[in-house]
Amino acid sequence: MKIIIPLIFVFLSNQTIAQSPQVSLFIESFVKENHFNGTILIEQKGRTIYNKSFGFANMAFKVPNTADTKYKVASITKAFTGVMILQLYEQGKIDLNKPFNTYLQGHEVQAGSKVTVKQLLNMTSGMHNMDAGTDLEKVLKKGIPQYQRPYTSDELYVKFCSDSLEREPGTTFDYNNADFIILGKIIETISGKTFEQNLKEKLLAPLQMHNTGLLTQHAIIEKLADTYFYRDDLKMLANDLPVYWSNWWAAGSMYSTVEDILKFSRALFGGKLLKRETLNKMFTSGLGEYGYGVWVYKDYEINGKMFTIVKRPGLIMGAQAMLFHILEANSTIIILSNTGTVSLDEFVAKIAEKIMMP
Repeated sequence: MKIIIPLIFVFLSNQTIAQSPQVSLFIESFVKENHFNGTILIEQKGRTIYNKSFGFANMAFKVPNTADTKYKVASITKAFTGVMILQLYEQGKIDLNKPFNTYLQGHEVQAGSKVTVKQLLNMTSGMHNMDAGTDLEKVLKKGIPQYQRPYTSDELYVKFCSDSLEREPGTTFDYNNADFIILGKIIETISGKTFEQNLKEKLLAPLQMHNTGLLTQHAIIEKLADTYFYRDDLKMLANDLPVYWSNWWAAGSMYSTVEDILKFSRALFGGKLLKRETLNKMFTSGLGEYGYGVWVYKDYEINGKMFTIVKRPGLIMGAQAMLFHILEANSTIIILSNTGTVSLDEFVAKIAEKIMMP
């Protein structure tokens, strides 16, 4: 996507590691042409071959993005939520095929007697989509009610994780943040601890992800990049709309760095977080080519060869994130961005072609 953006200058930081010249030249050409802001890290077979940042974390003050810039990673959060649910499954505390009301006693809803935990994980709940009708034109006129008033996790569950079933559970893929908010409530109810406590104890502390956490309105997070989304109507970047990021909660409220996401990726694909049998469930491609909290593409062609891709993108206004893993090649591409100027799906696919050249 080619976009002309006035008065935006690309800053190239110099934290580069043992790059392939071909990969480096392609990335820097793409970045310049598409006005990309963010950080890109590539690992092949346990070795970082590229780690470089571009543009500004804060455009008003021209603060550059660097390797330790923290980014809002949006729906990469869902991969963390999915892992914690599957850890409870491995502990025998959850049956994935049971209705989710089973684990929310005292907080049951009508749909919860029909929708299983598995159907929440693979986005086939059939429940009302909490983000329905949030196209840009409506949002600019009326705001985003789900995210512009502060809600507790209980209030999110009651208000937006509706009783209503719009389709038969298990029959249709529909990307619905409500499904993962419910999974967050299940984690809290079973553990007796907050979602944030679970996240820290089960994943962040063991993996030494010291630069990762949940976004809240009251917390000032050091080195957190501001986010800017692209206004099609104005043909320029604009400040993100005012929202309470905590309202995305277990579906999308995390921040992180490329190095921390790499730690999670290594642990996940290295079998350190889940048993191999459980990973196979997580990475089974279902309706919409979606597994449990991640997209899974079987027979994905790169330069004439077929691979299995596990992909976890994130996108909320100007916050863009991508975790892209090529299973058979043990290669990972991580892109974190604070501007909505680039299709990360397109960008990561082109990078994959470059790093997998014969």
